[in-house]
Amino acid sequence: MSGEVHRNEYDDEMIAMLELIWGEGYMTPGGPEYVRETVGSHDLSGLDVLDIGCGIGGQDMVLAREFGARVVGLDIEAPLLERARKLIARHGLQDHVDFRLTVPGPLPFDDARFDAVYSSGAFTQIADKEGAFREVFRVLKPGGWFLVYDWMKSSGPISDDMKYFYEMEGLTYAMETLERHGEILRKVGFTAIELIDGWDQYRRLAKREYEQMSGPMLPKMVEMLGPEKATHFVENWRAMVVVLDKGEHRPGRYRARKPV
Repeated sequence: MSGEVHRNEYDDEMIAMLELIWGEGYMTPGGPEYVRETVGSHDLSGLDVLDIGCGIGGQDMVLAREFGARVVGLDIEAPLLERARKLIARHGLQDHVDFRLTVPGPLPFDDARFDAVYSSGAFTQIADKEGAFREVFRVLKPGGWFLVYDWMKSSGPISDDMKYFYEMEGLTYAMETLERHGEILRKVGFTAIELIDGWDQYRRLAKREYEQMSGPMLPKMVEMLGPEKATHFVENWRAMVVVLDKGEHRPGRYRARKPV
């Protein structure tokens, strides 16, 4: 979905920290509840669902177990997929979830292969959103849904506070506004587009996370990561709370349908 050279960005310490905050198998906010809210009222029972940027597999358990989907999880980092396979095996869902390693670029699937495409936190790291959305459109069956939770930004230039947050995260971000996502989805050919601003929802959640990390959770973090890395993660969350409070960091959801 882009021509960029990829490097693994998630080390063991970061994964351990994210699971401590969001739960086993999750590298994106909100755990199972955010997966349910992203899918919404859509019936995925018995359908083929592609999860782009599946990470370590938490959302795939929900898609398979609660929604009854047949899931293919796709990611560009082999160590993450190793963890995902072990997680799915521990929960006895191997017959319902498969994982594939890919490289940045076109999706490795035939046209009209999937009934739905799900994603959480992956497209925020992809600069060529039009190219990525065209690939999603291509692999969806007519009438299929694109269901996404993503990190986005407000309009206007990136502030110094936002740059500092990016620096603390240590990840590659290519955030756009929610409205810009809608424009690109329409341009690519999607219809029935829903744009759902989840800024205040995650602003409140992130504040609670920060309070836990800088208080009762801190001894566990120091035990797991050592004092230096634990301090880094607490500062990372403080920096995120700042840009959330300013309304510059604006997580949300978008859903769209490929016309029949």
